[in-house]
Amino acid sequence: MTGAPPDLLEAIVAATRARVDAAIAREPRARLERRALAVLPDGAAFTARLSAPDTINIIAECKRRSPSRGVLRSAYDPVAIASAYERGGAAAISVLTEPGFFDGSLEHLTAVRAAVTIPLLRKDFMVHEYQLLEARAAGADAILLIVAALTDDQLRELSSGARALGLATLVEVHTADECDRAVAAGAAIVGVNNRNLRTLQVDLSASQVIAARIPRDVISISESGLKTRDDLQAMRALGYRAFLMGERFMVEPQPGAALAALLDSLGGALARRSLGEGRS
Repeated sequence: MTGAPPDLLEAIVAATRARVDAAIAREPRARLERRALAVLPDGAAFTARLSAPDTINIIAECKRRSPSRGVLRSAYDPVAIASAYERGGAAAISVLTEPGFFDGSLEHLTAVRAAVTIPLLRKDFMVHEYQLLEARAAGADAILLIVAALTDDQLRELSSGARALGLATLVEVHTADECDRAVAAGAAIVGVNNRNLRTLQVDLSASQVIAARIPRDVISISESGLKTRDDLQAMRALGYRAFLMGERFMVEPQPGAALAALLDSLGGALARRSLGEGRS
């Protein structure tokens, strides 16, 4: 008789809590706070670019490895990839900072911030307010909150803490119940992850089922498993205003060129963005 399959999300969250404890021991909150307050995030720009009505709004992701596919890119240069994404027309860039399962780091985020002007999302498993300060200090404009990893109280507290620091919050869900929890917590941006983080199974029907539950005044994002022009057109028809895509580009020889080609296939001038739309 075999036991239940391991819960990957639970394992990642446990590792993250240990990582945060170690980080606090290295750098007390007061010192981190001083570093964070020296940086000015632009959460409003992140929100605005994802809600732009006349463009295809793609958050392009920098990710070296995933638990489902292993190493996606052995020669991983997040700065070069992010710069190419910006030239290719990304609305924003997501940078993986989780080290144990995705080979990410906060240093990647800091380096990308120095190289690009468009908004940045810190992609990690946020469980503690200390991580919000880390995100701001490293140059993020937005953070990810995963409903499945948080209680309702934690979701509200972290959302409020991010807002106080000027960071936008992308609240990620996978089920209808999680979507209802996100909306009840006041989420302004809801991302529907088509990948079940507990099992790693991908099913685009998650976005299809949940679309109608997201209020019209909430920015909706479809995440994971999106590969083709047809995928994006179908999700846009359901009301999704932005798309988070990582593995689709990371396995390409030139991720930025792959992004540009996809956007061009969706409408050329309609889809592509001007390079002058970044930070001032």
